[in-house]
Amino acid sequence: MRLVFAGSPETALPSLAAVAASGHELVGVVTREDSPHGRKRELRATPIAEAAAELGVPVIKANRLAGPATEAIAALAPDLGVIVAYGGLVRKPLLSLPEHGWINLHFSLLPRWRGAAPVQHAIIAGDDLTGATVFRLVEELDAGDVYGQLTQQIAGHQTSGSLLAELADSGARLLVDVIDAIAGGTASPQPQSGDVTLAPKLTLDDGRVDWARNAREVDSRIRGVTPEPGAHTTIDGARLKILDATPAPDAAPLPPGRIRFVEGRVLAGTADHPIELLQVQPAGKTAMRAGDWWRGQRTEELVTQ
Repeated sequence: MRLVFAGSPETALPSLAAVAASGHELVGVVTREDSPHGRKRELRATPIAEAAAELGVPVIKANRLAGPATEAIAALAPDLGVIVAYGGLVRKPLLSLPEHGWINLHFSLLPRWRGAAPVQHAIIAGDDLTGATVFRLVEELDAGDVYGQLTQQIAGHQTSGSLLAELADSGARLLVDVIDAIAGGTASPQPQSGDVTLAPKLTLDDGRVDWARNAREVDSRIRGVTPEPGAHTTIDGARLKILDATPAPDAAPLPPGRIRFVEGRVLAGTADHPIELLQVQPAGKTAMRAGDWWRGQRTEELVTQ
C-alpha cells in the first residue's frame, strides 16, 4: 500500500522507522511546523521531520491538516494514513481521503485514557496495566474501532518517560502488523468496550506535589509527570523541581510537606510514610543530588508551600 505517515515527537520515531522498513511504500510524511527552542528561540524541525529527510521521504509541515496540507496529502494518493503523536486533528474531507482511511497508534488500552497524555494519567492514577492500541481514526476523540492491542505491566519505578519509550518500540511492531493485515484483507476491527476515561494534556500545575496525599499517591504523581511537565514543590517562594524520588516506608513518619535530613537521606513527609528525594533542581541551577542540595540549606527542616 501507499502510506502517508503523520507524527512529530521522538515518540513517533520507532513507528516511522518500522513503517519505512515495511514492505509498503512510504510516499510522504506529515509533521508540525518548525518551532522555537532554547533560550535563543531558534527554529528547529521536529524529530520526525529530521528523520524523514534522512530517509529521503517528502515532508509536509503543517500545524493544521486543512487547506494546503490536505491538498498536498491528496496529491500523494495514499491508500492508508498512519498517525502517531502528530499533535493535531484529522477531519473531513482528509479523514476519508485514503481508500482505507487513517489508523492511529495510541499509548493506552482504549477506551481507558482517551486524549493527549494517556501514559502520564495511567501512572498518576496508579494503574498496574497499560498498553498500546491501533484503532481506526474517526471524528470523535480516540473512539474508533480497534485493530489491535498489546498490554504491559507498569513497573513500580517507571516514569512516564521510560514507559512511553518502551511502548513506542512495542507499539511500532503492532502498528506494522495492523498495516499488513489491512493490506492483506484480514484485518477485523472491533468496537471499543469498557468504561471511557479521559487523559487531557497536563499543565505545569499538574506537576505540583500535594504532600497531604499518601506516599503511594505522591510517588505516582512524581513518576507520572516526569519528565513533562515535571514534578515540583515550593520552598520560601522558590520552585524546587523533583527529578527523582522513591517511597521510604522504612523511615519514621514526618508531617506532610516537611523536609528533613535523616540518617543520610533527604526525606519529605506525606500523609503516611515519607518520600526520599534523590535528585532535585533548584530554581536557576542545574540538577543535583538531593544530599548536595540539602547541604546548602543550613537548616534542620524546610517547609513546602
